[in-house]
Amino acid sequence: MPLQRLELPWLRAADVQVAVLRLDLVDPELSGNKWFKLVHHLAEAQDSGASGLISLGGPHSNHLHALAAAAKRYGLASVGLLRGHPQQTATVEDLQRFGMRLHWLGYGGYRERHRADFFDIWRERYPSFYSVPEGGGGLVGALGCTPLVDHVRTRLAAIGWKDYEGWWLAAGTGTTMAGLVIGEAQQRKKTVHGALAGPPSHGVADEVSRLLREADMADSGYQLVDASRGGFGRFDEPLARFLVETEAASSVPLEPVYTAKAMMALRLYVEGGYFAPGTRLIFVHTGGMQGRRAAQAQLDGLLR
Repeated sequence: MPLQRLELPWLRAADVQVAVLRLDLVDPELSGNKWFKLVHHLAEAQDSGASGLISLGGPHSNHLHALAAAAKRYGLASVGLLRGHPQQTATVEDLQRFGMRLHWLGYGGYRERHRADFFDIWRERYPSFYSVPEGGGGLVGALGCTPLVDHVRTRLAAIGWKDYEGWWLAAGTGTTMAGLVIGEAQQRKKTVHGALAGPPSHGVADEVSRLLREADMADSGYQLVDASRGGFGRFDEPLARFLVETEAASSVPLEPVYTAKAMMALRLYVEGGYFAPGTRLIFVHTGGMQGRRAAQAQLDGLLR
């Protein structure tokens, strides 16, 4: 997982340095932070003798994509509980190719996922399956991301850095962010900035606080930034143009749901003088490039 120095005009103008942790290069099917969130879940599933994994997500879900691929590699069955009604997307086709059995819950049924007894009926139907929270979340998922802190420290010399001042990454459920906060609390406590992919009302702040309490950690060491630009999965022409221009200037691929919004929010903060000259930041590329397939037509339309 290399660190790549990011050379962009708005960074040079502010004398702020950014290195991208290229988790998108981890694996073509288990891309980005999804593998790290799943690694301990997979270990627990194997230790418990589970015959399969069951989880939930949308028809373009990066999490379900990684979970289905991982289950296939580990010789496990997989079941996906999907938001909405039956439809064929590139992601759904991959899930089927990986052997995942799909159950479409509609929209009302999917909203029930926050009920404490949501998984009960599915555990009765698949009694030997291990249940993975939405997005690979929970403290188990967060702890899978904690080693990224040590990993980055071992790669700094390769880019000519001795240290850094903080992290910046997209936050969907807040799981990866919580894992980094835990990792930094065990080290030198660099601030972790989470750029929200959805509006603040989606509860990421509460989830991060809950995970840190569960880990017996102080509810500190991080900041949440609203990068949602009107809602989760919503794109506009400035975002589309920023994505294309940043890819051309940096050779770092982005997708519009998470990484492009996070990078655009970082630019706004850098240009607004939030970071002092000389600041060095780690930008986590959380992967999710498989999801860009569904967004490409909309991006093209916005740029016409």
